Amino acid sequence: MIYYVIPRELADKHYDEFKKRFEGVEGVEVIIDRRFRERRVSDEGGETRMLRDRRRRRPGEIPEV
Repeated sequence: MIYYVIPRELADKHYDEFKKRFEGVEGVEVIIDRRFRERRVSDEGGETRMLRDRRRRRPGEIPEV
């Protein structure tokens, strides 16, 4: 499914137009964005990322020193 998302501010002007344009296209749905504010509160980004070695030791394997 492909969603064609129209921002709330432009919905009055463009929603009907795009709904008609994609009416016969299978797998496309035109929707209006319902969010009213940003979910991210801080400009700092997320928490600090912890990078770890993804290689796993096998049972009985002697770790390198």
